[in-house]
Amino acid sequence: MNGILIVAHAPLASALRACVLHVFPDSASAVSALDVMPNAPPEESLAQARILMRQLDTPQTLVLTDVFGATPCNVAHKLVDGVRSKLIAGVNLPMLLRTVSYRHESLDALVSRAMVGATQGVIQVAVTAPQNQARRTTHDQDHRDHQQ
Repeated sequence: MNGILIVAHAPLASALRACVLHVFPDSASAVSALDVMPNAPPEESLAQARILMRQLDTPQTLVLTDVFGATPCNVAHKLVDGVRSKLIAGVNLPMLLRTVSYRHESLDALVSRAMVGATQGVIQVAVTAPQNQARRTTHDQDHRDHQQ
């Protein structure tokens, strides 16, 4: 079973973890979060991330960050080794839900599942009339009718 570590700008990591635990309450021990605080030294965040990764106590860990090139991603990049741990930037909730659902698969398969979940979860929603409701073309009352 793989562990999942979310490293993101505060309070996003904790918020994403809370959302996941709302859907998958039994995954609390497999999902950890590190909120990187503004002005926190990167070395401090890296030390906290290492502790959280050890606490997951899983043979492999997928690390998810919010923005490529930002401090959380740079910290996470120093954390992963590319073999027992891998890193994906651009975390979103669909990605995370998919990742938790398939955390029993190999780390490489989990990376693929996460990427598919992220992209399939982004959908433009068209604005249309509610289903089964015809649009009214006339008003209920005559506009010259002034009831009081």
